Amino acid sequence: MKGWLYLLPAILFLGAFMVYPLIDVFIYSFEEGYNFASQTYTGVGLYNYSYVLRDPYFLQALRNTLILVVVTVPLSTGLALLISAALSSIRALRSLYQTVYFLPYVTNTLAVGLVFMILFKKTPYTDGLVNLVIRWFGGESIDFIDGPYWAKMFVLCFYTIWTVMPFKILVLTSALASVDEVYYQAARVDGTSKLRTFGRITLPMISPTLFYLIITGFIGAFKAYSDAVALFGTNLNAAQMNTIVGYVYDMLYGDSGGYPSYASAAAILLFAIVLTITCINLLISRKHVHYS
Repeated sequence: MKGWLYLLPAILFLGAFMVYPLIDVFIYSFEEGYNFASQTYTGVGLYNYSYVLRDPYFLQALRNTLILVVVTVPLSTGLALLISAALSSIRALRSLYQTVYFLPYVTNTLAVGLVFMILFKKTPYTDGLVNLVIRWFGGESIDFIDGPYWAKMFVLCFYTIWTVMPFKILVLTSALASVDEVYYQAARVDGTSKLRTFGRITLPMISPTLFYLIITGFIGAFKAYSDAVALFGTNLNAAQMNTIVGYVYDMLYGDSGGYPSYASAAAILLFAIVLTITCINLLISRKHVHYS
């Protein structure tokens, strides 16, 4: 009983702010024709899910989110690993470089988005710094903010990688520093190459940290919304750059808002997607993650 009393505050908090809302959203998702003002509905069934899965705005948001996940999670994790490995070999200035790389993480998301808009946006007065560089190499100017879909998706992926990589660098640098030097000394005695040492010693030793970053990276990318707003404004449907979380928000509070049942169905679909990918990652980790 003493142990349960210690856990009681956390259990009450999680129950009130996580478990109950999840159950409530699940119930909302099956209530058809829900009227927000009168708190009434016309029936119970799967119509909300059918509507959401046929809604072109949701399909566009799903496509954008999946592209964002597939592109940003592997790239940001891989680049963070390379930079962390490089930082680990520069012991004298490691703390300084860690601080420099971590600065984007503590900077306001909208402020970073504004900087990216200035760099990429094409206006009547200037083409932006990025277009100046492109023209310098003989290319043509591209409107990355209001132009073609692929250009806008490129900026969104670039911006997302830029904002999430500092945290990953900090975590991986700490993980690399925790690897016992004895293993590296044994490898040097055996004449093992640096590349083989990295693959056979470093990666297995930091695999739990890598797995943690990949899992949280997938979850964070699926929940992306503020990144798109920072670059393309609040009308993401018009820009064709909405995400699943943005779709849920629009169904609740946007111009097409007032449909909590549709928003709940979309939220449950997002929950199911994230849960499935997390379970797949957990199954894969059993073979490739080594806990010392």
